Amino acid sequence: MDFELSEEQEQLRDSVRSVLERECPPAVVRTAYEGDHKAESDRLWRVISELDWPAIEIPESAGGLGMGFVELALIAEEMGRSVAPAPFMSTVAQFVPMVLETASPEQQKTLLGPVLDEAATGTVALAEIATGWDTSRIQTRAARKSGGWVLNGKKSFVFDGSSAATVLVVARETSDRSSERQGPGADGLGVFAVPCGSESLSTADSNLIDPSQPLAELQLDGVYVPDEAVLVEPGDLEGARRVRRAQERATAALTISMTGTCRVIFERTLQYTKDRDQFGRPIGSFQAVKHRLVNMLVALERASSLAYFAALTIAEDDPRRSIAVSMAKAAAGDCQRLIVRDGLQLHGGIGYMWEQDLHFFLKRAKSFDLLFGSAASHKARVANALGLVAV
Repeated sequence: MDFELSEEQEQLRDSVRSVLERECPPAVVRTAYEGDHKAESDRLWRVISELDWPAIEIPESAGGLGMGFVELALIAEEMGRSVAPAPFMSTVAQFVPMVLETASPEQQKTLLGPVLDEAATGTVALAEIATGWDTSRIQTRAARKSGGWVLNGKKSFVFDGSSAATVLVVARETSDRSSERQGPGADGLGVFAVPCGSESLSTADSNLIDPSQPLAELQLDGVYVPDEAVLVEPGDLEGARRVRRAQERATAALTISMTGTCRVIFERTLQYTKDRDQFGRPIGSFQAVKHRLVNMLVALERASSLAYFAALTIAEDDPRRSIAVSMAKAAAGDCQRLIVRDGLQLHGGIGYMWEQDLHFFLKRAKSFDLLFGSAASHKARVANALGLVAV
């Protein structure tokens, strides 16, 4: 694997950073926090769409740019650096990969066309409050019904779940039909495309750590989905594997975005320790402060390196991709705990102030740590993959 960015990739990163510095300064994030999130989100999403960022990984045959996951990762990192209040994680990191992994060519055209041509948004409803992001324990149920399926259950932690045009619901078939099957794939997962305005689908905004990334709960009470809107029919032997692959892509993108946020916290903290004088000298000159800054940098570089390794395994479809993503998410979780704590403390009293922009980054890092599996859950996955059993 080549860990060096190409000239074109560096240009892409610089271009994205320049656009976000212009279009999404802290004042925009503050406006989103203080109640006008939708207006700022819609404006920023129009800018992003005009620049074709949502098309970055969509194949040229489907109207996209046909670039790779590393290019998407570069954009995700810059989105994290700016804590942009835009539906990037829902549409680009979740919806598009799930469509590409699970949909037929005709369905891809139907679902991705509005994203490319009309700046439409989409999201994925996979997690549940009782089971988290573990696809093997999904409780939302799908039952066969004359020319389609009926969905019942409740989904949690759905990015932009109250505003996206289409939500892809991951559900498990009810036992009546699946019990007739034998072997792997029985009682399998299905993926269903549901317009957010569908009858029997209700949404409620969740309590938020980070108001710039709205999450919602979706209640499905007999939502009917016709066969043509079923991306993966329950019982498909490959269905669960394709869902997991899409989820790995989303987790890797969120992880890289999270490291971008942590890097800004570190940079702001480092600069503050150079500017803040105590006892006639900068506090960054004190040995105890230097030690904390070094520990922050080491944790950040470790998390960033593992995040880009995970991106490369996905870009090259390396068989290590699953474990690499879990290692990256675990390292990013450890990194944010250290950087958020020390970044806040080293800023002293102003770190707690609403007027100080630092809290935008602290909240984004904290919220992303809890999504797509915590550091602890991903460490457990790595341990299981290595054949280790906790005592």
